[in-house]
Amino acid sequence: MAKALLISPSYFIFLVFLIFSYATIPVFGEEYSYVKTIDLEKMNLPKEKVTHFQLYWQDVVSGSNATSVTVIEALNNSTFFGSVNIIDNSLTVGPNLSSKTVGKSQGLYASTGLEESSLLMVMNFAFTDGKYNGSTFTVVGRNNVNAEVREMPIIGGSGLFRFARGYVLASTYSFSDNGDGTIEYNCYVIHH
Repeated sequence: MAKALLISPSYFIFLVFLIFSYATIPVFGEEYSYVKTIDLEKMNLPKEKVTHFQLYWQDVVSGSNATSVTVIEALNNSTFFGSVNIIDNSLTVGPNLSSKTVGKSQGLYASTGLEESSLLMVMNFAFTDGKYNGSTFTVVGRNNVNAEVREMPIIGGSGLFRFARGYVLASTYSFSDNGDGTIEYNCYVIHH
């Protein structure tokens, strides 16, 4: 007949603590070969600066050269609730569609307001001209389209905008009967 192994309650608690402590070390520690903390100063990043861009976002929904395409139709026609547009809009230096293009705004916007016109904006401002060619920053946020000025955050970037953060201020410059719009974007980007 086998004998039962008897241990004291304090020793049992110690063993349980030891087992769970060992199990959580990899979760909270840096026990994995693919994770390590880096001293930001050792990365030799340039000093942070703030860059201001004044750009015009050309949202063309009409015609054969549309840059904004509805991929999900609205469920509510008064606020367009539920509609989703995929965009590849030009970013220009002036308000006219024929102004110099310096990049693209690529992403989507979705109508998320059931009782008011508001959009969820998810877009990359991808630059194609000059010093910033190949660099991007990402804007994700709520756009209350009826407000005179709408603020949305910049949440990251690539290239010259690596580690970017900041905000954009959007205001409607023009909106045509066919749904095409020109939005002025003042972008304040903190980056290295």
